[in-house]
Amino acid sequence: MANGKVLRQLIKAGSKGDTNAFRKVSEAVIAEERQKQHHLLANDLEQILYGESPKPSQNTELQFLSEAPVDRERGLPLLDIRQPHRSIEEIVLPDDTLLAVEEFLEENRRCDVLQSYGMRPSSKAIFYGPPGCGKTLTAEVIAYELDLPIAIVRLDALVSSLLGETAANLRKVFDFIAEHQMVVLFDEFDAIGKERADSAEHGELRRVVNAVLQMIDAYAGKSIIIAATNHEQILDTAIWRRFDEAMEFPLPDSEQIRQILTLKLRGVRRQFEVESKSLISTFGNRSGADIERILRRAIKRMILREQEFLTIKDIKQAAVKDKRNKK
Repeated sequence: MANGKVLRQLIKAGSKGDTNAFRKVSEAVIAEERQKQHHLLANDLEQILYGESPKPSQNTELQFLSEAPVDRERGLPLLDIRQPHRSIEEIVLPDDTLLAVEEFLEENRRCDVLQSYGMRPSSKAIFYGPPGCGKTLTAEVIAYELDLPIAIVRLDALVSSLLGETAANLRKVFDFIAEHQMVVLFDEFDAIGKERADSAEHGELRRVVNAVLQMIDAYAGKSIIIAATNHEQILDTAIWRRFDEAMEFPLPDSEQIRQILTLKLRGVRRQFEVESKSLISTFGNRSGADIERILRRAIKRMILREQEFLTIKDIKQAAVKDKRNKK
């Protein structure tokens, strides 16, 4: 629940009939509940506050949908645009990576200060590391913290079978994001940024990579560009210097596993401490996404069996089943 200070502000605003203050404090309460993973409560509070209307925002996906570019071959939208909902409190990253994210955010929050000295904030970053380690989530967090929509480039629509159409689709995307301020995620970036020297690749892919390099080089638009890859070793060597920042997202170590467990088990009644070595060892060489999926499976089983507490045994059984399902 909201703390005493927020409740006092809420009641004070309500008693004085200060609609703007009441709405502002109410939005702070909703944001706090969402950070605590109380999404159902946060959704209910938003419904009460705004009624049937969506949350007002200067940057909503509705403003962009009618203008979003589409693939000429199949008529598919090239971007999936939506509002982000995950804050920086919801990610667990190595200290170096988290510091890089925080510095990236600070540069963009205080871009006016940098611009007064003739400098631009970092606007292009590449995330690399194994799948499930927070690359996509971090892109959403950056969008949320900067109060911007997030646009995910749809590779299924971007890559065309028609000669030259993939590069044309890329041009449409870059022209669009240059005009609208958002965070743009090129997920699975290796699909369009693969090493040109690879003899197994055909000329069309080399042309696409050349187009990507040229467009990123020339880009000076309003949006922040984030590329993410699980296969950094196959990226063209010229790709890396086109980005202002390169951030690594490795598998979590023991301390990060403990932090993930603390975050994801918040509010869950359990018979163990998250510092348990037996529990932490269960998640060795697992990604953050793996850990979250296993915990969710274990909690579902606990609920359906009407257990009062979650146990380490429940989690270990869920981990074993998860491993089997991956085979």
